[in-house]
Amino acid sequence: MHDPAIGRALSAIHHEPARPWTVEELGVMAGLSRAAFAKRFTAFVGEPPPGHLTWWRLTLAGQLLREGDQPLRVVAQRTGYASEFAFDRAFKRKYGIAPGRHRARRSDAAGLVSAQETQGEGLVGAG
Repeated sequence: MHDPAIGRALSAIHHEPARPWTVEELGVMAGLSRAAFAKRFTAFVGEPPPGHLTWWRLTLAGQLLREGDQPLRVVAQRTGYASEFAFDRAFKRKYGIAPGRHRARRSDAAGLVSAQETQGEGLVGAG
C-alpha cells in the first residue's frame, strides 16, 4: 500500500525531526485538510501524526545516544525537544530509563565486549 500524500509527510518528519510540526502544516504538505490528513495518516501509519512524531524523535534519540557522545542537551535539540528536562521526561516515559543511564549501559556493554574480545572468551579455538 502506497500513499504519496502521507509519504511526503512521513519523509518530512523523518528528515526534520526537530521541526515543530503541526498536523495542519503536515496536512497542507500532503494537500489535505487537517482532519482528512489526520484520519488518513492514522489509517496508513497506525497512529496519529503527533504519536508517530514522538516515536520517531525518541527512536532517533536512542540511536544518537547509542552511537555518539553528544551532550544530552544536543540530542534533545536535534530531536525536537525544547529543553533537556522535556527530553528526559519523554525518554523515561517511553523507555523506562533516563537517557544518561541508557548511554551508560551502552558504554558498559561495549566495555564488556571489548574485554571479552581481548581475552579471547567465546571465540572458537581460543585459549
